Amino acid sequence: MNLKNKNFKIIKEIVNFDIHDSVTSKVGNFYETDPFPNYEINDDLNKILQIGDRNSFLKSLKDFIGYNKSVVEIGAGTCQWSNYLAIGTNNNICSFDSSFNSLEIGKNFAKKNKIKNISFIRGDIFDPIFVDNSFDFLICNGVLHHTKDPYSGFLNIIKSVKKDGYIIIGLYNKIGRFRTKVRKYIYKFLGKSVIKFIDPVLRKTDKHSHDKINAWIKDQYNHPVESTHTFDEILNWFDKNNIEFINSLPELSIFNPQIKNLFVKKARGSLFERILSQIFMIFDRPGGEGAIFIFIGKKK
Repeated sequence: MNLKNKNFKIIKEIVNFDIHDSVTSKVGNFYETDPFPNYEINDDLNKILQIGDRNSFLKSLKDFIGYNKSVVEIGAGTCQWSNYLAIGTNNNICSFDSSFNSLEIGKNFAKKNKIKNISFIRGDIFDPIFVDNSFDFLICNGVLHHTKDPYSGFLNIIKSVKKDGYIIIGLYNKIGRFRTKVRKYIYKFLGKSVIKFIDPVLRKTDKHSHDKINAWIKDQYNHPVESTHTFDEILNWFDKNNIEFINSLPELSIFNPQIKNLFVKKARGSLFERILSQIFMIFDRPGGEGAIFIFIGKKK
């Protein structure tokens, strides 16, 4: 499991490290009662595979990873991405999160569906847990913006990526998240009954999926730790740490659309294009669903 730190206990088949940081503990505890994202009652291996295959980004990522690779998902939550990436491959998938209950849900799903090439680790993103230069792919989507210091967290996790390994990070966008910020105020004053009608995700969620509804509302409107970030800020993170920018969702170069392959290097575009792309997020689907943008980099 590529562990640097050996000071852990095995609890219910999950490698468990103590968490001492108060902010990390707060976030981990936040997801204990309403793990995010949650599974439907009838979800099984085939259902998760179908859902993943319908997601063009996830399907492209799985195809690009291929076989015989080591992959870590930092902030895996209930491990839906990790389980999907493990199905039908011989890759070594590691799911890491600060919420024990979330990991246990993912572990139970894997066990029930006989997904064996996946391990589960609970710990703090800021602790030195993994051996340096040990993973071919690192995925950290929707996580760093829920930490006390996103850049410091980024610096710590990229140590575990091999030379020429890929880094995929997703963060809330400072401009694109405008619609969610407005809905937060509405939720604060008018509550759950109103937000269920104006949130695009909740409008598409089965009204009987109470766990999924509660988990989404908590994650988007009640989270105790949250920050937002710009394209240029993350480009700067990459540049300062010898990470080659490969591609992004949405694209940075909006006036020069290129081949629709997420793992082919694309242009960064001009500052004007990057600002415009973030403004467009407000009015597009990403802006309605939380405004996460994804950057793909390659470690030099």
